[in-house]
Amino acid sequence: MNVKARISKEWRRRMLFMYIMIAGIASWFLSDGYYFWPEEDKRYQSYSKILDELVESGRAQDADSAPVQIAWQRYAREAGYTSKVPKERSHESIYEQIKIGTVMMIGSLIFLLWIAWNHRRSVWVEGDTVIGASGERVELDSIIATDRKKWKKKGIAYAIYQENGKTKRLCLDDHKFAGCEAIVLEAESRIKAREGA
Repeated sequence: MNVKARISKEWRRRMLFMYIMIAGIASWFLSDGYYFWPEEDKRYQSYSKILDELVESGRAQDADSAPVQIAWQRYAREAGYTSKVPKERSHESIYEQIKIGTVMMIGSLIFLLWIAWNHRRSVWVEGDTVIGASGERVELDSIIATDRKKWKKKGIAYAIYQENGKTKRLCLDDHKFAGCEAIVLEAESRIKAREGA
């Protein structure tokens, strides 16, 4: 028997979607930390100055007062800012955004390398020997049972075999490595043939 189960398109799609999601969130944090939040803090400093001047002069009581709103709208229009009242963004909160974004971006790159590394792996059969994704070698005739508890939901089966008097399991993940089902079926047919003999 000669079978080579390689990375499936479905697994590749899922992993790339997860990578894009993590990298996207990281980019969002980094863009906030390096650009959007510092820019908003600049606007807030201008807004805060207007508010303090109007409250100190007695022309306004607080940030909700009409004179503050009018003065900010006029200033924002002249400065080319959005009219929305900016939030205060402290140096600590800006640094936190950069820190989270950096960690997530590094994590996403490590994840991408892991995906690429997995593309070099496969499960295959040479003659009567199954070679697992981690390089383990199992004789088809040493497989005494299969465990399909996770097969319907996850496409995972385990080939249970004996080696040096110990019972071990070989993972045959058809969701990740398309073609593993042929190996499972071959192992099961050999088990039935031995039981019927």
